[in-house]
Amino acid sequence: MAIPSFVLAAGWIPFVVILVCILIFSASYIRYYMSKYDSELSSTLAAIFALAIALFTTALIPVDIFLVSYMKNSDGDYEDWANSSSVRKEIEKSVLYAYLSLYCLVAFCIFILLPFIYFFYEEKDEASTCKSRCCTALKYLIVFIIFAAVLCFIGAFVPTKSLPATNSTQWKQIEALIKDMGHNGGEDAISFTISVLSLIGMFSLILYTAYGMSSLPIGLIRGRLDAKKERMEVQGKCESTGEEIRRKRNKGRKRLTKHEETSVKKLEESEHLMERRLRHLLAKENSCVNKCLKVLRPFEMIFGILISLIGLLVFVSLLLSNIDKAIHSGGYKMGYALPKRHLPNPIDIVLVYSQKVFPLDYILMCGVVVYFVFCSMSGIRSMGIWFFWIRMYKIRVRRTRPQGILMLCMILMLIILAINIMLYELTPQYSSFGSQHYRINSTSPLEPCTTAVSTEYCTATQMVVLLTRFFYKMSFFGAAYYFGTWIFLGVFLLGFIVAVIRGRRSSISGDVEDSDFEESDEELISG
Repeated sequence: MAIPSFVLAAGWIPFVVILVCILIFSASYIRYYMSKYDSELSSTLAAIFALAIALFTTALIPVDIFLVSYMKNSDGDYEDWANSSSVRKEIEKSVLYAYLSLYCLVAFCIFILLPFIYFFYEEKDEASTCKSRCCTALKYLIVFIIFAAVLCFIGAFVPTKSLPATNSTQWKQIEALIKDMGHNGGEDAISFTISVLSLIGMFSLILYTAYGMSSLPIGLIRGRLDAKKERMEVQGKCESTGEEIRRKRNKGRKRLTKHEETSVKKLEESEHLMERRLRHLLAKENSCVNKCLKVLRPFEMIFGILISLIGLLVFVSLLLSNIDKAIHSGGYKMGYALPKRHLPNPIDIVLVYSQKVFPLDYILMCGVVVYFVFCSMSGIRSMGIWFFWIRMYKIRVRRTRPQGILMLCMILMLIILAINIMLYELTPQYSSFGSQHYRINSTSPLEPCTTAVSTEYCTATQMVVLLTRFFYKMSFFGAAYYFGTWIFLGVFLLGFIVAVIRGRRSSISGDVEDSDFEESDEELISG
């Protein structure tokens, strides 16, 4: 029996709508932060494409969950159109190929597109030609291609853990996921490469997203300094600095000593910076946007409180999920895969029950993803892009150089890959089976599907199949994500303490820096 058109429409039409929204968002976000003075069409288009592709992988997850959930009715039996295992296999393959295609595009962006455009822009100067820039970029790109090839080779050919005995405990825990598992070199190569990238993304998630989850709501609740009061304070400092400069220059001696010249020069630089701050503060004080924001300030506080409650809910759900894994999972050998949820997980429970009202769960799931993405963006903007102890780029509105934008997109792509895994950590039941239930026969009770149940009774999402299979084959990755989640929770608490201790931000925070030039000031003020 063919798949009903209404099922395909309900699953894929919202996906297409979200894809369009993602493209609009990606273009708007990149243009919002890209500097007009340094921008180049190639870097802008590459950044938009890369960010959109990464978000597409996350947008596919609700479709995956929807399709497996709607295979069954409320009685735990398969719908008429899903009774045939061949129909179910057809749906699973289409979703699997969609995941693998998108992940291949993600790998292409990370290993080829973004590095090439980055080095292509680095070679930009008046004497260089397009050909010379391409040749230099290709030379640097070889390193990334070799690294990608090594990862694919390891994933495809390095021996992994074989299937457990059919009567063993390990088999019973994840029977629904490993029953048809074999050695697929192509799938294993992609899985290993994406797992390595996701692990790198986990470090970025811990660094940026955890801090963003803490600082974003606190910043919204606390607000920024009043532009008028800050302007008066800066004006007073500027006047006192000017008097100090005149006092030092008007000393009796005709010529200042070297130490005094250095001191005066530093004071003049400080005065110049404060004068620029004054121009920005005056423009901010008189702007219509600032006046509107004052009126909307109560709503900003309410929004901050709402985000903080969502953050608390995410924290509690992740904590309970990890405690559940520590107690009931198969441990390191099974990659900490959880066959069945035992402890109550608030977000997981809400999503499972909300699936009864289509498309409420779809909207809530997208909301969770948007929350993680915006917290990540907030954390990166607050902290900047670092290489160990060296600050490479600051992410600032209409001031970010193309190299910084490309690095931002690469970090966001890695974080989004980690978010896909974090969604499984956050909602183990919903991400695995949606609202599916099963019963062995007409007299047996109706129970939620688990990974310990045969595929004859339950159908798992392809996202979880890919993750759990690979976590079983290479349990190191499952263990790394498990312990990484504990570190994530710890950094969230630490970030909350730091955000509370820190004072209110300037009303022009990020608008004025020593390295800015005057034309960019005029651009930002007039914009």
